[in-house]
Amino acid sequence: MIGVLLAEDLAMLRHALASLLRLEPDIEVLSEVDSGDKILEEAHKHRPDVAVIDIDMPELDGLSAAAQLREQLPEVRVLILTTLGKPGNLRRALSAQVSGFMLKDGPPDKLVAAIRDVAKGTRVFDSQLTLMAWDSGNNPLNAREVEVLRLTADGANPEEIARRLFLSSGTVRNYLTTSVTKLNARNKIDAIRIAQELGWL
Repeated sequence: MIGVLLAEDLAMLRHALASLLRLEPDIEVLSEVDSGDKILEEAHKHRPDVAVIDIDMPELDGLSAAAQLREQLPEVRVLILTTLGKPGNLRRALSAQVSGFMLKDGPPDKLVAAIRDVAKGTRVFDSQLTLMAWDSGNNPLNAREVEVLRLTADGANPEEIARRLFLSSGTVRNYLTTSVTKLNARNKIDAIRIAQELGWL
């Protein structure tokens, strides 16, 4: 029997997935959680074979939770199930050493097959997304540039970002200019769009 922990914040979708998995004779849903900060605790409690985790979770994102699982419970295999099919997210998932990465718009039988494969130790990744990640290359932005661009995307102006990060306003503007240049963007709005589309923010 394959024990599964299901982490999805949308209640209707979580219950639908759980109902689908419970129809399978060799899969048992051990626990369902609606926020990322509950994943590790539930995994310690139930010791699932596979944790099926959404990326976009409240409190703690799914990829950060996956990294925690890898560190504390390496025997729990992680299958990421998401709508956020961006190359940068796949790269982050690979860095967290997840066992699988699938998009939610796939057929249900594909998810069931992926859970079985991941439980056996096979790694399962969406082939189209893998090619996109390969083609997109590495993130050219450093950690500080990403941080400044993310805060800008959230609506903070350079003065606010400078106060928050203990930098001068000029330094923040330099980071923004460098980000625009590195991403071959027209302006900071275009740089944010490019970085978000590639999953770098």
